[in-house]
Amino acid sequence: MRRSGQGRPGRRQDRRNGKRDALAYGFRAIARRTPADNDVVAVIDGDSIVPPDLIQKCAGFFQLDPAVGALTTDELSEVRGSRIFQEWYALRFAQRHTLMSSMGYSERVLTLTGRMAMFRASIICNPEFIRQVELDYIDHWRLGRFKFLTGDDKSSWFWLLRNGYKMLYVPDIVVLTVEDPPSENFVSAAAMLMVRWFGNMLRTNSRALALGPRRIGLFTWWAILDQRMSMWTSIVGFVVALLAGIFVSGYALLLYALWILTSRYVLTLSLLASRPRVSVFYPFLLYFNQIFGSLVKVHVTFRLDRQKWTRQKTTSATKAAKRPLIASNFMSAYMHSLSLAAFVTVLAWGMNVLPTPRAFLFFHNTSDADLETVR
Repeated sequence: MRRSGQGRPGRRQDRRNGKRDALAYGFRAIARRTPADNDVVAVIDGDSIVPPDLIQKCAGFFQLDPAVGALTTDELSEVRGSRIFQEWYALRFAQRHTLMSSMGYSERVLTLTGRMAMFRASIICNPEFIRQVELDYIDHWRLGRFKFLTGDDKSSWFWLLRNGYKMLYVPDIVVLTVEDPPSENFVSAAAMLMVRWFGNMLRTNSRALALGPRRIGLFTWWAILDQRMSMWTSIVGFVVALLAGIFVSGYALLLYALWILTSRYVLTLSLLASRPRVSVFYPFLLYFNQIFGSLVKVHVTFRLDRQKWTRQKTTSATKAAKRPLIASNFMSAYMHSLSLAAFVTVLAWGMNVLPTPRAFLFFHNTSDADLETVR
């Protein structure tokens, strides 16, 4: 089943839900053909180029194990852009291959990529599955109920995860994807793409985490929890080095820079296990992805209802005037700023560059006898 690419909306698409409506339409068309139990359906983006033996090498997994609900494969990219974009995409796909190969051992990958994912036909024809892909939503404690516009692959992934299906990774099948960055400016394009990618991940993260380790397996559950924690832990070193450089010694920044260059160079070499070559750009791009990506994740965490396709005009159109104060853009910015301030404050206290509050010192240094005297 072919579907249109991100920048090529199909003729039957509904402007409200973009690809979700198109997918639901296609799934219902397949269901009317009543496929057999062992039939499979491949959902492929219009800008993906699949190998001719894709079905031959992948369909057998569904026949060998009835619990297999879906699978995805390795990917390479053909980028229409400058050298920095080509290296950035190559790095991302190399990291993806490493992560997916690891998660594949748990038989529950963390995403069923929209570029090419193969499903058991009986799942595609399930009305509940179709409904989830077409009209997915979450109830957020602050933002209320809002529908998902982007991230249809995360909706299908969550349905399979919740219903106990295995999701496999086939590393020796490679799908070539044609990537067209949304902007000629690297930082601007990376920001737009990260907002969409990380938004899709974070909107599904909390409900996947709520399934619990007994239901989805401890390793998978911990990997999902790590998605939530790593956005903060990844910037600890940067913030600590910055505080140390300002309040302790300027040499702290130099030592931190040396550590980053050394450690990212080692990480770059480790990617040779996934790809035959690495680039001199990789250490710098790894650090960019870590710091800039974490800041984008934190930003999106407080604005989960804000959704936009990279190139399509499908957006979340809720007007700020119709929203209560707790769900307003002002409150999102306020909570975001407060969280960052608390994060930096805790690190500063831990480094002893920020005075400890007197009330805490009083209770910390006062003995039980002194407390009795105060009483």
